[in-house]
Amino acid sequence: MATIIKQSEREFQENPDKIDKFRILTDISRSRKGVNPEYLNFDVRLLNPGQYCTAYHFHRYAEELFMILSGKATLRTPKGFEEVESGDIIFFEKGAEGAHQLYNHTSEPCTYLDIRTYIGYDVCEYPDSDKIYIVPGGEILRKSATLEYFDGEKDVDEKWR
Repeated sequence: MATIIKQSEREFQENPDKIDKFRILTDISRSRKGVNPEYLNFDVRLLNPGQYCTAYHFHRYAEELFMILSGKATLRTPKGFEEVESGDIIFFEKGAEGAHQLYNHTSEPCTYLDIRTYIGYDVCEYPDSDKIYIVPGGEILRKSATLEYFDGEKDVDEKWR
């Protein structure tokens, strides 16, 4: 069944867990209509002036695509910084090469469509803050705390007695 989400039905809300400088708004009309995609996730986002979409990150298991619907923003990628504007489509491949972050450097809101693949899980890495975020579990870990597979596996025979 096709579901139409009319522009006139959009209602942007801020996630209450966000902090200053990361107060992106997401259109909740999709969830109000009961649209819950299994493999192709999407949101319409509103990025106000002086705000970042999220921390600089990349996905290990998801591709992502932004289409700027209105306004302008500065895009950060491993290649540097570039202004993007209404009509631009930006594709982010999975892995470190697809790292990204948007910042609204203007005095007007920037609205964009955020589309991403979803296979039931993902791992996001945040190079600036040495974090790994496991989705959907919600665990956030330090990447620098990486261990060898058999780390801590001593006296295993004792557990079998």
